[in-house]
Amino acid sequence: MSGDAIVSVKNLHKWFGMLHVLQDVSIDVNLREVVCIIGRSGSGKSTMLRCINFLEEPSQGVIEVNKIRVEITPKTKHHDKAMNQLVRSVRLETGMVFQEFNLFPHMNVLENVIEAPMIVKGMDRAKAIEIAEFNLNRVGMLFKKDEYPLRLSGGQKQRVAIARALAMEPKVMLFDEPTSALDPELIGEVLNVMKVLANEGMTMLVVTHEMGFAREVADRVVVMADGQIIEENKPDEIFRAPKDARTKALIDRYRSGKSEQEKQESAF
Repeated sequence: MSGDAIVSVKNLHKWFGMLHVLQDVSIDVNLREVVCIIGRSGSGKSTMLRCINFLEEPSQGVIEVNKIRVEITPKTKHHDKAMNQLVRSVRLETGMVFQEFNLFPHMNVLENVIEAPMIVKGMDRAKAIEIAEFNLNRVGMLFKKDEYPLRLSGGQKQRVAIARALAMEPKVMLFDEPTSALDPELIGEVLNVMKVLANEGMTMLVVTHEMGFAREVADRVVVMADGQIIEENKPDEIFRAPKDARTKALIDRYRSGKSEQEKQESAF
């Protein structure tokens, strides 16, 4: 792991049968850095993110999170006791927010947030509630702590999901398309919470199609295509002067869509 990197991925490969989804991917993420990963659907973005906390089993490579190093070779026994312990240790360092909210419908907001700290970390209920209320307040959802998910909007559910991940006190937050399941008018409230976390110094790795967010908030933008990282740079460089033709096509499509949206808005 280099310098200030808190996440380091080296020579990562992932096969699904004969399909080579990740091809020799390497990336470092520094402490307090916000890295946005962009690219077309199917480029390997989400698979890479899921491999970092072992929701997908990597086929080969090295993943290191906060000095916990896991090396995977074709001979690795993924489910032996030592590997299970390493994977558990990595997961305790990472918080994951998904496209879908995955809240327990039979639990209210507070119960959803305290469940993992109590079950996974063995935290006593009073301490778990204290941490949960702190993080619900961070995302602007403390006033809904007694509500059930059925009574929440999509944006509110996602903010609860973020609070739930934060309640585990992770060193790194992983976001996998956190706004893709939301209605357009609800996207902003989730992105605003993520901006606050970025300003607070949370290390974040974000897979997103929200190019405006990537340009405004990211310290670095990583572009993926065909299972590989094809370009990475500061946001201004990626959006102003992309070097790879595939990146340029992606940015041009974003600009075209943005212009069309502006035309539609100006018609009202």
